[in-house]
Amino acid sequence: MTEWPKGVAKPAIRALHAAGYTELKQLERVELSTLAHLHGMGSKALAAIEAALKESRELRE
Repeated sequence: MTEWPKGVAKPAIRALHAAGYTELKQLERVELSTLAHLHGMGSKALAAIEAALKESRELRE
């Protein structure tokens, strides 16, 4: 199982897996508003994902 950023709780991880997302990098081109509609995805998980994606982009630059 791929590790998700701290702050992404198990219900959010289950929602991501159910939607076919198994790695953070898959979310690079997905709108946060799309993820927000997943059952089990809360504001804390969205914030953690957003921060992790931002950090990932900054590391690549």
